[in-house]
Amino acid sequence: MIRPQLLHNGQIRPSSEFILNPGQVGLLSGWGIFSTIKVVEGVLFEFKRHWARLSRDADLLRVPFPWSADELEDMLLRLVEANQEANATMRVAIVRNTGTMWSGPVTDPEFDLIAFTAPRSNWGSTCKLGIVPNARHAACVFTGTKTTSWAMNLVWYEEAHRRGQDEVVLLNERGEVCECTSANIFACFGDTVATPPLSSGCLPGITRQILVEKIQIPGVQIIERTISLDDLERADGIFITSSTRDLLPVSEVEGLAVQTGDRVRQSLAAEFEKYERDYVAQAVRRAMVGT
Repeated sequence: MIRPQLLHNGQIRPSSEFILNPGQVGLLSGWGIFSTIKVVEGVLFEFKRHWARLSRDADLLRVPFPWSADELEDMLLRLVEANQEANATMRVAIVRNTGTMWSGPVTDPEFDLIAFTAPRSNWGSTCKLGIVPNARHAACVFTGTKTTSWAMNLVWYEEAHRRGQDEVVLLNERGEVCECTSANIFACFGDTVATPPLSSGCLPGITRQILVEKIQIPGVQIIERTISLDDLERADGIFITSSTRDLLPVSEVEGLAVQTGDRVRQSLAAEFEKYERDYVAQAVRRAMVGT
């Protein structure tokens, strides 16, 4: 459940307050963008990566996005302080208000910035995955955008839980492994770790970016390549990643005989935790110097 205070267009307000209306086009049409940020010791982990993705998605979906990274970060940190929760999950959304015949009479501002925080989720020690064919369209120009039009993902996620699963593997129109509803997927083949390329239709997740670009372990190679369901059966182990799950091992995939080797994932998880600690420590030091 979200915390008592939220951020709305730069102001901290009670989350129970009614501040939106049906005439905001993006509210009822899903015309907006969002990101989910991990808050660690009061630091917005890898915020500039989140800002860059928001900015890119806003440009593609024609959603106003007027803030620099520093401006938006300052506003969001005020929300962390208001809710007095230094370790949490934050959701940031920018919703477009104008466009189409269904716009309301109020067109100023042309968008709404909404952010709120919630406690960290307990995802368990492993996860079970279902499979959904034709769930991503890799050739679509909007593929890979994190849009507030999220209902299909929520339905697939809810159905997975009804079937005793935790998430689902989404396949693209070519039958290739793409991603989960809110996580990227990795498969380990010996000391080579593969994840689907962005051309598969997957979202450029922040944790995925860090693993591909920043995490280095001698002898371990992280690559992007096409992955099939057969590849998942051949893999020594599988894990999924997101800003809230970090690196979560997979214990089952619906209809497949998968292995649960965890040696490489454990090594990557340890290195990722070290990267996060260093990032947070550096951010805290910069903040202290700036005060």
